[in-house]
Amino acid sequence: MARRRRDPVEANADPSEDLYEIADWEPRSVLDRFAHWLYYVSLRAIRWLTVLLAILILGLQILFGSLGAIGDQPVVAGMALLSAVPALALAAYIWYADVTTQEPLTLLVGTFLLGVLFAGFAGFLNVFIGVPVQAIGSGFGLFPPAGQFFFFFLVVGPVEESVKLLAVRLYAFRDDRFDAVIDGAVYGAAAGLGFATIENALYITQNTEIVGGTFRAIGESSGITAIRALAGPGHVIYSAFAGYYLGLAKFNPEDAGPIVLKGLLIASIIHAMYNTLASPVTFIISEVYNVDYLVAFFGFVVVYDSVFGFVLVRKLRAYRQAYSRAHETDDGPQHRTEETEFEP
Repeated sequence: MARRRRDPVEANADPSEDLYEIADWEPRSVLDRFAHWLYYVSLRAIRWLTVLLAILILGLQILFGSLGAIGDQPVVAGMALLSAVPALALAAYIWYADVTTQEPLTLLVGTFLLGVLFAGFAGFLNVFIGVPVQAIGSGFGLFPPAGQFFFFFLVVGPVEESVKLLAVRLYAFRDDRFDAVIDGAVYGAAAGLGFATIENALYITQNTEIVGGTFRAIGESSGITAIRALAGPGHVIYSAFAGYYLGLAKFNPEDAGPIVLKGLLIASIIHAMYNTLASPVTFIISEVYNVDYLVAFFGFVVVYDSVFGFVLVRKLRAYRQAYSRAHETDDGPQHRTEETEFEP
């Protein structure tokens, strides 16, 4: 961790000299203690207000939005859960690739739930910011593809990756058990899984709520379920990248800002490229090779996710190898260690 910078007075003074409010500070007076208390209470209040607002948005979506269909159509809920299975498998692999301490279930589940909750923020911001951005980008309708490009790269990618990273930063990141760089990728994947789960549920319910009858609902939702199942792993990959750099920032606080920004840029660009390319490339494949649209989409997703998944796996493998080299003993490399407290 970075060493604390010291004022010239403190650096050269006699260690026994009291430098309170000259070059050093600690809570001594009533006002000091009040300021210290107020600051940390305010931080906690902001965190809890953020979570409560996210819960409120999710509640409104269930009561008045398309998510209410989950209660009326159990089969739709089943399809939504089924669509998250590929993303869950990928998140489980990233968890397995962590060679340090086993991450506690409480932190993993908490991060997953925050990923679910904060998806509401992304939905609101995508509409609130996205509409004017699309209008300006397309020249107010003169060239619609440009508006979509700006929407994906300036709104959807940055907004969705930021709220997923917030799910990690607000809870797991602050815990002492977040004690390795690679933990960021694990919790980023958990946040991405939560985000993908609720996003899939929204897409499926929005596309099946007008269909009457259970059997028709199954037929209608199966196609969109397959599409969302293919899209889900991408969220895990993107947020695992951003989370990895958040972990790197925790142990390099002197450059924490640029490191976090780099991770967000990587995740946002990969995400926006996927959104931009998915429809036109799938259409071209289906037309050129005369295959079903879903088959063409499957081929595109497999290739796209494989490319960036391979890059992510290489990054995790590099960490794993460095960890093994750093923990070599006479009996060979150690793979998992006992949990230790994080020491700044």
